[in-house]
Amino acid sequence: MECKISSGNKLKVFSLSFLLVLSILAFSVFVYAAPSGPTTVILGNSTKNPTAAAVINTTINGTISPGGYIFITRLTSLQQNSRWKGYVGNVTGTLTLDDANDNTIFQWTLSTVTGEVYATRASGSINWSGVNCTWIADDKKNASQGASSNRTPENNENQALSHTNKDDNITKTFQYQNHSSIIVGSVAIGKNECFSAQTWQRDSAQAFDDSDNANYTEVLLYDGAFNRTNGNLIYETKIENDVIGYRTDSTYDFQMIVPESGVPGFASSNAYYFYVELT
Repeated sequence: MECKISSGNKLKVFSLSFLLVLSILAFSVFVYAAPSGPTTVILGNSTKNPTAAAVINTTINGTISPGGYIFITRLTSLQQNSRWKGYVGNVTGTLTLDDANDNTIFQWTLSTVTGEVYATRASGSINWSGVNCTWIADDKKNASQGASSNRTPENNENQALSHTNKDDNITKTFQYQNHSSIIVGSVAIGKNECFSAQTWQRDSAQAFDDSDNANYTEVLLYDGAFNRTNGNLIYETKIENDVIGYRTDSTYDFQMIVPESGVPGFASSNAYYFYVELT
């Protein structure tokens, strides 16, 4: 049987269809989930104990360290670096379908958590849609150009935190481009494009042939696009799943290092704002 619709009913059908499309669009504007701030619990902290003094007491002709001699020595020091600090831990996650007022229509608890952890000194909002490698601030558009970047965002952060020592500043610490591909919100970043570092496992530096096989890789990102001064430096690491960390007796989901103030005698601390992105 053929169903005919009058002109008046056609208008109603069109109006209903139009409203339905608008409703679908309203729920489809955010087709990706931007990183969000997690609930955090500090379970503990640890630092290196000071090393006792070394005794130099040489016997010459039966006399211990007699006067009148010049003793040639080599001193090797292993000292805690107060210009950096580390964060390690585990991540649990829940996916949720909420409205703008955090009212939930459904939730999913994840048995295996994958995604990224981000840390930044920026207390304001992050421009997640503008995130890329730090070399983008120097008008570089790909990894080959990025290798010749002036690395302006890192240099700005070195100055802001008084990281004046070229051997352990941010630029030196993140000197290689060894990381797997990353998706930050809606932005895809290719393999080995950004400056990165690998934190240690089992109290030793990692050895790997391919960056995809490395664990606890930390990548430097920047949300300012081609703006050299108004962007924020972001530290990213992938969420692992109970992988042996820097200690041989502990497993973690993430571990990362971030710079602290290098001002001599600095007795406070810089706050870092953490985000988690579940995939």
